[in-house]
Formats: sequence, structure tokens, C-alpha cells
Amino acid sequence: MANRSDVARLAGTSASVVSYVLNDGPRGVAPATRERVLAAIAELGYRPNAVARSLRTSRTMTLGLVIPDNSNLFFAELARSIEEVGFEHGYTILLGNAMDDDEREARYVRALLDRQVDGLILVPAHGARTWTAELSQTPVPRLVLDREIAIPHATHVLVDNEAGAYEATTHLLEHGHRRIGCVAGMADMHPTVDRVAGWRRAGAEGGLDPAGSPLIHVPFGRAHGYRAGRQLLTAPNPPEALFVTSDEQAIGVLRAAAELGVRVPEDLALCSFDGIGASAYTVPALSTMRQPFEELGRAAVEWMVRRVAEPSTPVARIVLRSSLIARGSCGCPDPAGGDHGIDGPA
Repeated sequence: MANRSDVARLAGTSASVVSYVLNDGPRGVAPATRERVLAAIAELGYRPNAVARSLRTSRTMTLGLVIPDNSNLFFAELARSIEEVGFEHGYTILLGNAMDDDEREARYVRALLDRQVDGLILVPAHGARTWTAELSQTPVPRLVLDREIAIPHATHVLVDNEAGAYEATTHLLEHGHRRIGCVAGMADMHPTVDRVAGWRRAGAEGGLDPAGSPLIHVPFGRAHGYRAGRQLLTAPNPPEALFVTSDEQAIGVLRAAAELGVRVPEDLALCSFDGIGASAYTVPALSTMRQPFEELGRAAVEWMVRRVAEPSTPVARIVLRSSLIARGSCGCPDPAGGDHGIDGPA
């Protein structure tokens, strides 16, 4: 197996110069010399010892990511964005899938810390739990994504959920609806709190009919959205429109409406939140507030890379905006094939 000295001999340079090329510093290398070193590495099939390098640099070039449920397409697309940006910066992403279980989440946090990841990106399933105190005792940079939770010394990367929900509900009001219900996530989750607040604010300004504008809290997911949809649509005074706080829930509501013979958007208008790729392929396609997956992943990873390189980088609160993609479920024109507004995974 080739080593660094073999590369140096073949390239006609020193082992130190090979190290500078591999580590992109600390000294510069002339372009022609760099090319000789890279050619020698390729010819010999040399692979640097990552363990030795991590001991030397005190970095593992890994980031930990813990998400609530990777079968939920929102979290899957978010994780994909983080992985892509991490790859650009030379980082490997180690993924922990909590399966909405607090103990499993805590075990992943501890396991990633034990593996000495350079930073930890967290999307807590139900808020901060037993691992919060442990995390506060380590210098590992930490970032909370999609939630606003009191974790000491953590940066937060968020979407303005309240503004997005307000825009979605206002859009339904502009279609002439006044009985606009809300299918929301669990009441103790921060994105839910903000999205319900946006729905309420738009309703108060637009004159919602309280009797026909029910609020129901269920977990994020298609099955829960389906059951909530059946409950609301079989009520004595069903809503004529729904703001649904996730696309996954809205897909379940669409199934419930189809089974009950409720036409969308003629009998029930829908607008949801997230903008996952699958939202373009329902019938009709979902009108949704699209979260900026690429910007969220980039903001999270690039802050983390800066913090790892310079520990004095300050903690931040980064808030991005969602954007309305109006399709057929709210009564807007339904694009052929659902292609309008798609720039994520097909």
C-alpha cells in the first residue's frame, strides 16, 4: 500500500509538500507542483489515513445530523440538502433517525458526540430532552434546525412559520372562503405554534366564521392527516377550506376527501406548508408554502463550517422565508403534470 513518502518520490518533492496539497495548507504550493502531487496520488492509488489526520488536526471532518423521522419527506429532503452542502465542504454527514422517540434521539446525540463529530445539527422530535444538559457540557458546536428551542450556545436556522401560515390563509381568504379550518401538528411543537398563530391572525383580519373554522391538532404524517380530514369533513358544519400545516398531512386529507366524495377544490380548498417534491404530483397538485430547502441546508452547514474553523464565530438566529406555490388544490390553475414550482427531488 502506497504511503506519503511514495507519493513524494514519484512527484519529485518532499512529504511536507504532499501534506500541504492534501490539507490545502498551511503553506501554498505552486500549481505545477500541486498537479504533479495529484497525479502521483492518482497513479499510486494513495489514500490518506483519516484517523491519523483527525488526531493531527483535532477534526474528524464529520457532522452529526439527528432528525425526527427520515420517512417524512420534508426531513428527507432537508437531510439531502445538508448532505449536499456538507459534501461541497469536504464533510461527511452521519445521520441519526430518531423515529419520533425521545430515548432513541438521546442515544443518537450521545453516540455522535462519542464519535467526536466536529459539529451537531439537530431537529428535535419533541423539544429538548435529557440530552440538553449533556450537550451543554461539551464544546462541540450545535445548531438547531426547524425548531426554536432553548439549548445553550446553539445557533438556530428557521423559517418564518407565522408569516408563511398567514400568507397561505390569506390566499384562501382571497378565493372568497370564510370557513377555513386548520389541521395542525402537535400543539407543543414550535413550528405548529407559529403556523397556528399565522392562521389565527389572517382569520382575525379576514373575518373568518368561527363556527366553520375548526382547529385540530394531530401528529405530522399522512395517516394522521387522513383521520383528521375524515373527522372534519363529516362534521355537521364542515369547513369549505383548510390550511394544513404540512404537505404530508395534506396528502392524507386529500385521500379522505376523495373517499367521502368531497371535490377539491370545488367543495374543499386546500393550502399546506413545506413544498416537498411530492406536493406537485397529487390530484389536484397541492398549493403550498415552500420552505427553501437548499437555503436552509446551506445556512446550517456553512455556519457550522465557520464555527469549526473559528470557534469565536458568534451564535446566530437565521430566519428564512417560505414562498407560496399556488396550484390546483386552492382553486388556482392546476399545472399539467404538477410541474410548476418544482426545483427539488422529482
